[in-house]
Amino acid sequence: MTWSEMQPLLAQAGQETLIMVGWSTLIAVVAGLPIGVLLVLTDRGGLLQSTPVNKVLGQIVNIARSMPFIILMVALMSFTRWVTGTTIGSTAAIVPLAIGGIPFFARLVETAVREVDGGLVEAVQAMGGSTWTIVRKVLVPEALPSLIASTTTTVIALIGYSAMAGTVGGGGLGDLAVRYGYQRFETGLMWITVAVLAVAISVIQFAGDWAARALHRRGGRSGPNPRLRLLKAKEPAAADISKIA
Repeated sequence: MTWSEMQPLLAQAGQETLIMVGWSTLIAVVAGLPIGVLLVLTDRGGLLQSTPVNKVLGQIVNIARSMPFIILMVALMSFTRWVTGTTIGSTAAIVPLAIGGIPFFARLVETAVREVDGGLVEAVQAMGGSTWTIVRKVLVPEALPSLIASTTTTVIALIGYSAMAGTVGGGGLGDLAVRYGYQRFETGLMWITVAVLAVAISVIQFAGDWAARALHRRGGRSGPNPRLRLLKAKEPAAADISKIA
């Protein structure tokens, strides 16, 4: 197979992988972030301490994370068909990719949020800040560099999942490598596909590391670092509370 014949195949497969990983990452982040924060808040000593809720939620996350992705795809076929109308193609693959990515990202969020300095939380509580205020103004902003790194890890994991999805007709670069590299013995195309995936992962990892370091240098916030302002607050004045809220 010549390069001119490979180009359109690689372009289409790359676009399918981009769509699958992009949408599944978005869903995983939107759903996994509150789950991860809730795991911290409901844990022992948390702001919303609730052992039953924490145990049940943690167990669900653990079960979902422990299931191999190829088995998860098969188990979700009926649900995927109900959502998308089909079980084949890149659109259908988004469903199991997103569901597999949610618990993965949630655990990473939990770890990132636990690293936030408890003194900041106590300072906001002393100024009358609510739980929602603490989450919005302290936990998420302070954990942002780690959350960016967690998102990068999730994207790379989902790229690997998408390649596995190709083995069962999910489309994308994995499907291209299986159909042409394995079934038709087009070894050259298979190795080019591997190289494309390796370059894509390297670029994503570099971009994620750079963003995380940049945010860490800026204190994890987009504006002036409020950490000093919180620690210097000596009394819960009404004006200070209004700034936090």
